Amino acid sequence: MDMQSVNPLNGQIIQTYKALSEKEIVTKITEADAAWLLWKQTTFQKRALLLLNAAIVLRNRKEELARLMALEMGKPLSEGRSEIEKCAVVCEFYGAQGARFLKEEPVHTEGRKRWVCFRPLGVILAVMPWNFPFWQVFRFLAPGLMAGNCGLLKHASNVPGCALAIENILLQAGAPPGVFQTLLAGSGAVAGIISHPVIKGVAFTGSTAAGQRVAGVAGASLKKAVLELGGSDPYIILADADLQQAAEVCVASRLVNNGQSCIAAKRFIVSEEVEAPFTALIREKMMAKQTGDPLLEKTQLGPMARKDLRDELHQQVLENIRAGAKCILGGNIPALPGDHAFYEPTILTGIQKGMPAYREEMFGPVASVITVKNDREAIRVANDTSFGLGAAVFTKDAELAEAMAKDQLEAGSCFINSMVRSDPQLPFGGIKQSGFGRELGAYGIREFVNIKTVVAE
Repeated sequence: MDMQSVNPLNGQIIQTYKALSEKEIVTKITEADAAWLLWKQTTFQKRALLLLNAAIVLRNRKEELARLMALEMGKPLSEGRSEIEKCAVVCEFYGAQGARFLKEEPVHTEGRKRWVCFRPLGVILAVMPWNFPFWQVFRFLAPGLMAGNCGLLKHASNVPGCALAIENILLQAGAPPGVFQTLLAGSGAVAGIISHPVIKGVAFTGSTAAGQRVAGVAGASLKKAVLELGGSDPYIILADADLQQAAEVCVASRLVNNGQSCIAAKRFIVSEEVEAPFTALIREKMMAKQTGDPLLEKTQLGPMARKDLRDELHQQVLENIRAGAKCILGGNIPALPGDHAFYEPTILTGIQKGMPAYREEMFGPVASVITVKNDREAIRVANDTSFGLGAAVFTKDAELAEAMAKDQLEAGSCFINSMVRSDPQLPFGGIKQSGFGRELGAYGIREFVNIKTVVAE
């Protein structure tokens, strides 16, 4: 079946791509396996050189790639440039540090030589989403290639141009044929690819429901999986917080990537003492965001990636209002020309347990405000979710904030007085229904390796 990239600004088809047949997919898997037999024997220096070259290519093509994201999924140009820069940084990071992370570790005992070695597994499949179409892939491929694995990418069907561009970037950087390939295929092909005996593991980023299906297939084949799934990140604003700073960070986090980020701020859990001024501040800041064509430099908020996603979000908003929430900003599909996927920046207040915004992920520019009486209730509400990806707390009490972040908040990443973000140097991932395993940092590069024990008498 053909695949199309559609401009969410106006609904126009950008380009049509021919999806691979089952036979063509198997051919590419076989090519990847053959490439791995050679790639696993390369030195760390050669692998690092590929990544450092990729960083150069990324920066040289930054404008082109940012424009491609704007066209295919609506990301504003400024955010697209930042995404490409982050991809270059992760390539440089693993190029510089990967060999150290995978250095053999001697275990000293009397009478025996013992080592722990880290060796590549083989061909790893990446199933990736559209919202950060370059970053999600590069945070997988940089550590993977540095570890000596080969990669196959099954990207989201609405960003085929980005998917093919990534393979082209690696080839331009000097990757041997077959080391990293894009598979233009629909979601129906994923189970068969995972089950293929050549595939040794799968990295998945996407919804919890889809992650459960991927994990099921991987588990049935006894293959390693790393899953980064949905999130409903709580941002706790305590009574002593710097409200101006908190509001600025919270709005930036809520609207990043047009509100379509797993680690965006989604639930604002606010002390009742400061709920009114905080809500007024975020309303003011959200209203000030410039909405429009993502190809225009002045645009801060573009359309959502697809109309069906926008319509699903709108229905969630309406369900909350019917359940008793108050909409103090937005809540509508804007009356703009063209077949667009825009949604108004929206704030819902009065969110209570049982409402969709309390229990579900709102994947778009919608902020949900939950009022609490004290710090203890704030923690309880923050943890009262099936998700556990990120969390943040805003307070001037450093000791209290650290205690909350380290010991009380149930999330893979906890930030104090700043927005949750991924960093190449730090492990990233979630708990509960937000997935398992870690990407990035020293922990990430060791996910898809054989941690081998060697003992010599």
